[in-house]
Amino acid sequence: MTIAGESAGVEARRQRGRASELRRQADEAEQRAGRFEIAHRTEAETARTLAPLAGIGYHLLADRRWPGSAHANVDMIVVGRSGVWIVDTKAWREVAVDNGRITRGQEDVTDDVARLADLAWDTEKVLTDVGLAPGEVHAVVALAGKKGVSAHVASVDVVGTHDLIKHITRPRARLSPERVDKALAAVLSYFPVMDGAAASTQQVIVPQTVLAREPEPQPALIDQGELDQGELDQYLLDGILEAPIEEWMASLDPAQAKLVRRNFNGPARIRGAAGTGKTVVGLHRAAYLARSTGGRILFTTYIRTLPAVLESLLKRLAPEMVGRVDFVNVHAFATRLLKERGIAFRTPGREAQLAFTDAWNAVSASSPLKATRFTRRYWEEEISHVIKGRGLTRFDEYADLARVGRKHRLTGDDRQAVWDLYEAYSAGLRERGGCDWEDVILLARDALREVPLDRYDAVIVDEAQDLSCAMVSLLHSLVGDRSDGLTLIGDGQQTIYPGGYTLGEVGISLAGRGVVLDVNHRNTAEILDFAKQMVADDQFVDIEGVDGVGDSVSAVTRSGPEPGIHRFTRRDEHDAAMLVRVEEVLRLVGTGRGDVGILTATNPQADKVMALLADAGVPTVSLKDYAGKSSDLIRVGTIKRAKGLEFKQVLLPQVPAKLLADPPTTESESAKERRELDRRELYVAMTRARDGLWVGAR
Repeated sequence: MTIAGESAGVEARRQRGRASELRRQADEAEQRAGRFEIAHRTEAETARTLAPLAGIGYHLLADRRWPGSAHANVDMIVVGRSGVWIVDTKAWREVAVDNGRITRGQEDVTDDVARLADLAWDTEKVLTDVGLAPGEVHAVVALAGKKGVSAHVASVDVVGTHDLIKHITRPRARLSPERVDKALAAVLSYFPVMDGAAASTQQVIVPQTVLAREPEPQPALIDQGELDQGELDQYLLDGILEAPIEEWMASLDPAQAKLVRRNFNGPARIRGAAGTGKTVVGLHRAAYLARSTGGRILFTTYIRTLPAVLESLLKRLAPEMVGRVDFVNVHAFATRLLKERGIAFRTPGREAQLAFTDAWNAVSASSPLKATRFTRRYWEEEISHVIKGRGLTRFDEYADLARVGRKHRLTGDDRQAVWDLYEAYSAGLRERGGCDWEDVILLARDALREVPLDRYDAVIVDEAQDLSCAMVSLLHSLVGDRSDGLTLIGDGQQTIYPGGYTLGEVGISLAGRGVVLDVNHRNTAEILDFAKQMVADDQFVDIEGVDGVGDSVSAVTRSGPEPGIHRFTRRDEHDAAMLVRVEEVLRLVGTGRGDVGILTATNPQADKVMALLADAGVPTVSLKDYAGKSSDLIRVGTIKRAKGLEFKQVLLPQVPAKLLADPPTTESESAKERRELDRRELYVAMTRARDGLWVGAR
């Protein structure tokens, strides 16, 4: 039976339910409107804060669409000499950062921040095509009304809105104007204008301010702070200063930028002629791998002083990765490992020299080792680079060895004599309780074979051609054949140490994972042509086991004055001419003392150059002490220490005239090998020069 009024009651309840739902929706809409109003005000504040950047050449893009989304937007994108900055403004209260997480009140908002990190990562991939290096795209959460905030969450910088200009201009000028234009065009394409946005937002908001000249009245934001005008002026001034020469590595061409991010399914090699940017790529790749793996990266090389320079450069390029990339030369790495493992050894000293002297003096005058075509140095190098550099322990291993890199063929009797010398030297070392650096490497290699070290996600080796077999084996054992684990960087043409090795001896297969860089961005065409004369007829076996004459260069991007050889018969004339040259280059626009390198063959020669400049009132710094930091001091040091560096102007004093002349018509194989090594060293020195090269010969 139907109860009277039941249908009316049902309808009444339905309408009340509907009214309740509408009120709920209205409340939610009101709350959303309030949030949008806050967002409008905070985003407008951010835009006003950043507007002064337009006056120093930065481009500001406001309210762009989040790629792949129909409705989400990006508050602000800034493109300029310091990189690309994706800025998201948040009116968050009670913000705290702890152990890599960020909260607002009781709510964990780390995932919101991580989305911005993903956007920066995707943007970085897109900008690779225009040659923007990884790490030049920055994600920033700007806390509205805040000042003095500095935190890092999920690779996103968290700063106050009043810290933004300082934060954006802090890296200073890193990108060329041409690179900025290309990055801007790519950003405009990748971040389309929001539907319904004003037509004026479809282009870059520069040089006009982002906001109307008479902004609407706004309530005060949380923790409002004033940006001191003096501070603002200083930040803007810093933002337009030209970067010192140490920051040239921030620039990559598109091919290099893609290579930085390339994935290899095993050990890989990057090679190319001098000036093609191998070390640049390696440095950026270290930062990229540290960021993408979340682990630690080892960047190592043979030269003792180069790691400090590269670490200093990383602080400019990717400061957030400092501490995640270990820069250490291979001998220092081996030493640290032995100390960590508690393995006893004695730091190499004079014991090795004394032990070899005794062993050498015991060699009879009739020995083939004392033939006039050889020198004591030749056999020292044979033992250190060929025998101990491979860790050979039996004569039969040496008897059949190919001796990569050595020109003179040895008979069976010759090799037996060398082995006898090696054993006498080893016995002398043991008697003195000492060891040499080759022993340190072998001890570390054997320690890792016994107990592996699971510390690094990747190892990058610069100037790999200068390492020994044992060194490469040591480093390979840290990562094995894992994907992107081992990257070897180098150029066989720049080998300046005797002997050598092939990757096959170490058990490393590249299997097509070799890349050649062939565009020279460093040298002028004139400097490169001049330097190539030093190695024009050079034949060598590359670490991949292939006979070669060096990689060719497909293009040179710069031109300049012709270098020249200045010949002198007297030392005082040579030194006076060198001082005149120093004065000349320091008068060039854009060249300071810190842009000049004077490179010598030996340390005593470098000491004499520094003394000469000191007497002339010219301040210098030794490459022994140079750590990649800008200063107004001429750099002086050996060619070996200059590997991996560059200078606007290079002076090469006291070059032996015979090295610049044609080779003798009759020359022993051992003498030919030494001459080629010395000329390769000159080639390395000459190709350190960007703009000018002076060679003083006697």
